[in-house]
Amino acid sequence: MARATIAIFCMAEDGHFKLIRPLIFDLARSGFAVHVFTHRRYAAEIKGTGAHFVDLFTKYPLEQADTESIPIPSRYVSYAATHIEAVMDELKRLRPDLILYETFSVIARLAGRLLDIPFVNVSPGHNLDPARFLAMLKDDPRVATSERCHRAVETLRVRYGVSDASPFSYMTGLSPHLNICCEPPEFLSAEERKTFAPLAFYGCIPSEEDAPRPDDAGADFLSARPSSLRLYVAFGTVALRYYADAALGVFEAISDCLADMPDVRALISLGGATIEDDRLRRIERSNVKIVGYVDQWSVLQKTDLFLTHHGVNSTHEAILRRVPMLSYPFFMDQPSLAEKCQALGIAIPLASAPRGPVEAEDIRAALKAFIERKEAIAARLDEARSWELAVMAGRPAVVERIAELASATRRGP
Repeated sequence: MARATIAIFCMAEDGHFKLIRPLIFDLARSGFAVHVFTHRRYAAEIKGTGAHFVDLFTKYPLEQADTESIPIPSRYVSYAATHIEAVMDELKRLRPDLILYETFSVIARLAGRLLDIPFVNVSPGHNLDPARFLAMLKDDPRVATSERCHRAVETLRVRYGVSDASPFSYMTGLSPHLNICCEPPEFLSAEERKTFAPLAFYGCIPSEEDAPRPDDAGADFLSARPSSLRLYVAFGTVALRYYADAALGVFEAISDCLADMPDVRALISLGGATIEDDRLRRIERSNVKIVGYVDQWSVLQKTDLFLTHHGVNSTHEAILRRVPMLSYPFFMDQPSLAEKCQALGIAIPLASAPRGPVEAEDIRAALKAFIERKEAIAARLDEARSWELAVMAGRPAVVERIAELASATRRGP
């Protein structure tokens, strides 16, 4: 029997691709014919895993579906209704045995239903319980749903029978076949796990064979001269899209705090965001450097303390590198993951609420708390790192579960 074919979908979200990449690598190396439908900026990495790249967004542009809806993932609902027929034609030619997708890929879950084959969901965040987040989005002041999105929701309901379709269907992509969590099991309680059943844990750290190559381009500033403390600051690739003022307020507080702490060095990454040069120049000092983007994998090796928004990738990369964290979450799953890390004793809160105001004295107090608790945090990080290694060791069993689902399609009824 020929090897099973898996179609993988990922929307144009860098953090989501980073989370799903270890699965792409493992499935391709396990002998599956893996075809990844996503944005062309990930093409080289996909080809490097041995998988086949399919240029989803050049063939079927997001702009043809929706350019207005906020939050931006609501546009993925419009995308599903606009392009499903064309994508289905392509999938019918490919004849996949299984579809695997990150939750925001509304079109992939719909395709799995229409093809009547198993579809596996990969959760791109921490404890993304649809009921909880739908309630949050109803009161989210960012929300502005375009007319095109409203029409798409109606199309999904009437033409395709998606009874629960909404502008927030990017949050309701759970699978009845298998849901994969990109964290160790210790990050979900027994009660929280029930929402995602059937559930498997995969983590998000690349295997040693697939680990990124070191690139010290961003880390050189932290290691340029001896420092009493090396602080790395990054809020991911999405937070500044919506909350630039809150993020810049934190950067300014760091600059003010370190003005009289020349032996402390801070490297701030903008995660690719564009900020006015004049404002950035006011923040930079001889011991505070702002860069557009860094190789976080390398930077964490040179870091004593990480001020983070608590995205899943950032949090677990810090744990693997045994780097203590300061918590400054912005929205969605970030506050709950921050609280989890604080409860585990591996992070210290910087503000009393998400996007809360931060002054220089708050930075100073957080640095003092870190120094006082440094040994205790290190011990808890050692334990949390063992969870990361354990979930990675269990990956072959998850791949086997996926293989069983794909085999069921090939065997037929």
